[in-house]
Amino acid sequence: MRVHVVSDVHGNAEALARAGDGADALVVLGDLIDFVDYHDHSKGILGRVFGPEKVGIFAELRRGTKRADTAGYIRSLWDGLADARSVVEEAVLEQYHALFAAMSAPTYATPGNVDSPHLWPQFAGDGVHVLDGEAAEIGGLRFGFAGGGLMMPGLVRNPNAPWFPYLRTEEDMAAALERMGQVDVLCTHIPPLVPELTYDVVARRPEWGSRAALDKIVRERPRWSVFGHVHQPLARRVRVGYTECINVGHFQRSGKPHVLNW
Repeated sequence: MRVHVVSDVHGNAEALARAGDGADALVVLGDLIDFVDYHDHSKGILGRVFGPEKVGIFAELRRGTKRADTAGYIRSLWDGLADARSVVEEAVLEQYHALFAAMSAPTYATPGNVDSPHLWPQFAGDGVHVLDGEAAEIGGLRFGFAGGGLMMPGLVRNPNAPWFPYLRTEEDMAAALERMGQVDVLCTHIPPLVPELTYDVVARRPEWGSRAALDKIVRERPRWSVFGHVHQPLARRVRVGYTECINVGHFQRSGKPHVLNW
């Protein structure tokens, strides 16, 4: 069996259409949406709605340490639109139509934190399986899927925000991992809580990793743990006991899937 695994697609439908070439199945670990394109400010949802100049200002603020300034600036942009939520959902759906159409059959997909999972059911079917807190058999191995990112403790959502990232509590993540049962391949968007896997060497900060995923790996010893989320990790592979934990790469930029063979 040969399975190709991708994560952090961020709008790269052209490469996604080739990702399953030569594989028996394609696994997609989320972050399909290109919300903010830090490499080309004219792209992504923010680039489409506000233009590259304003995205450039946002990107510069994002690289700094003053989160309040960043939040205030993006809020001022959204406040300038009559119906920001409708504008964002229209742009998200436009990307999803292209991205899901690019997936080869069979595809097994779980959403990332930069996704709108409530929209995914309308794109399932025709060989595209959407799973979250569930498992599927692929080539005799049991693949378990748990999507989304982790919510910061104490985070209070703005009910008027035009878009919400897919974030869950660690308790909710643990419940999703429990529902899937014991698996041979653990498929998550975020990494297990291992420092080498969570630290981004370009952003120079740790991203969120899941303690519940790490506990499941130690307890159940799957063959592989595959994930994305951290675009430039300190280490792409770390072995935790029996399990090889693999960051499958930033697919938007590389255009290359990670290959699992057995």
